Amino acid sequence: MHEAADLTGVAVVVVAATLCGMLFVRLRQPAIVGYIIAGVILGPSGLALVANREAISFFAELGVILLLYFIGMELSLRSFRHIWRVAVVTTAFQIGISVGATALIGQFFDLPTSHIVLFGFALALSSTAVAVKILDDIGELRNRSGRVAIGILIAQDLAVAPMLLFVTSFAGDGFNPIVLVEVAASIGVLVSVILFMSRRQRVNLPFHQILEAKKEIGTMGSLALCFLFATLAGLFGMSPAFGAFLAGLIVGNSGQRQVMHENAEPVQAVLLMVFFLSIGLLINLQFIWENIGLVLAIGIFVMFFKTMINIIALRIQGETMQTAFLASLTIGQMGEFTFVLGGAAAGADVIDNEVYRLLVGVTVLSLITSPIYVDLARRLSHRSVRNATSLRKVFRLVYRQEWRFTKATSLWFWHIANDAVEVFENMTSGMRTKAKARIDEIKMTKEAAEKAKEQTAPQPPVEADPDATRQEGEDHPAPKSEKQPSRFSRLKKTDPDLTDD
Repeated sequence: MHEAADLTGVAVVVVAATLCGMLFVRLRQPAIVGYIIAGVILGPSGLALVANREAISFFAELGVILLLYFIGMELSLRSFRHIWRVAVVTTAFQIGISVGATALIGQFFDLPTSHIVLFGFALALSSTAVAVKILDDIGELRNRSGRVAIGILIAQDLAVAPMLLFVTSFAGDGFNPIVLVEVAASIGVLVSVILFMSRRQRVNLPFHQILEAKKEIGTMGSLALCFLFATLAGLFGMSPAFGAFLAGLIVGNSGQRQVMHENAEPVQAVLLMVFFLSIGLLINLQFIWENIGLVLAIGIFVMFFKTMINIIALRIQGETMQTAFLASLTIGQMGEFTFVLGGAAAGADVIDNEVYRLLVGVTVLSLITSPIYVDLARRLSHRSVRNATSLRKVFRLVYRQEWRFTKATSLWFWHIANDAVEVFENMTSGMRTKAKARIDEIKMTKEAAEKAKEQTAPQPPVEADPDATRQEGEDHPAPKSEKQPSRFSRLKKTDPDLTDD
């Protein structure tokens, strides 16, 4: 019999990812950030519990396909119809300005064209998971600003598949013009699928009766459709991720959307955790620490730049300042598809590991700080803050609630500490008094025992000093004892015949 496989590593990975995800959800952050942090902790930069690069790369590639499939399944093309014009124009404006800005910067740093295109695409994309979470937290998900932001995110997600084809076209000897034909074909296929699936009447999937009747068959059928479209896309020279995205669009907008989504949701949660965990495993903390200034500078620039170009694009199209401001803030971060583009470019040798590490580091920083940035920007937009006359007043107005909470909490801890010290002193004082009384009692008992022992012990004989005895005799002579009568004298007294004449 063969030995049982050691599942300790799998257990550690799953438990760590779950705990980190729960922690960040508790902190009102997206769970995907927790998964990335768990990967950093378990990876080569942390505890090095997972160091198999081949396994990491495999899960990352599998995660890309499944991520695009599930993202496509989540997109509602019917709701996109009401906002598509604003979303498409804003997304096109984002991509054009982003690529133009990176091209301008690339002239100063002598960057190759492949890097310029990759950075421009990465700069234009935002995080759907983070943005939706922020909109839900601030109560804007169903308002105009939330609908505009969601529409822009859908348009960005639709643009990812052609971006993948374009980025990987720089592999080998350089840019291949034939890729332009492939990109145009992919866009044509994508538009056709969107128009077909966004009709009023929903389309039913083949064998939908069986898929709806058996839950386990529905789950396997959903994944089979994903990998089937990915394989077909690869056979036609397109990216497998593009095929998976089309499969997700078809399933997500079919008559069996709810059933297929419910069947695939548990698998989706596990595989998305694996994907973002694999991203964390690839992060090199030493590289980020050595280039922390560059990472911070790029991260700050990205968030301000994206916010500004989105505000401009939305204002040009007639949106109010409030709608444009809130929508632009929520999509001001870099997105999870940056990992997809960067991984595809690194796999095709378009970029080296150093550039990929920089891209991942900036993206992770952007995802983590995005909720803080949105909250700060919303507070700074308040009228009372804008009327402040000094930087000190600005910070006092912006963080007024936090300051009051911190002050009250500090006072509470101060009182608790004082009470604890007082209780400790009382306890130690009583303990010292009891200890002293006990010591005194022990001493008294010991002294009494010693006295009793002395009284009951026998007295040793005292030897007389001869000199002292002689001196005492000279000073006080002993009285002469009376001479005892002899026997003869007694007889004389009793017998008269014995007397002399």
